Amino acid sequence: MTTTKMIIGNLESCELPDLGITGLHTRIDTGATTSSLHVDNLKRIKKDGKRYVSFDIHPDVHNVERIIHCTALLENSKKIKSSNGGAETRPVIQTMFSLNGQSWPVKLTLTDRSDMSYLMLLGREGMGDLILVDPSNSFLVSQDSL
Repeated sequence: MTTTKMIIGNLESCELPDLGITGLHTRIDTGATTSSLHVDNLKRIKKDGKRYVSFDIHPDVHNVERIIHCTALLENSKKIKSSNGGAETRPVIQTMFSLNGQSWPVKLTLTDRSDMSYLMLLGREGMGDLILVDPSNSFLVSQDSL
């Protein structure tokens, strides 16, 4: 049985429907194992005996007034070694990721990516065996909404 894999570019406009986020420019990075999302005002909370995280996202880098407040079940925490060599322990959530009419669950580490060009990075674990990446192109299956 052969499965047709979606060929995507090094940058795509994605959705995180569980979090109410659309048109999120996402860097596709086959060199990264984990996926990460830039968040502000991150707080760990307990609700009904379960651990959650609450956070804010500014999904449109050109409109910082637009803030989406999110709450998600805390899956666990993971120690991540960043590209600059530093390490930090980040909270991990699982949420649906949508691209080109297809959706699948991804685990995201939550962190401060304010020094990065894009608010989200999709790593290899988030890609699974569903996609192939053409690093020479951007927006192959989505539109650049800028």
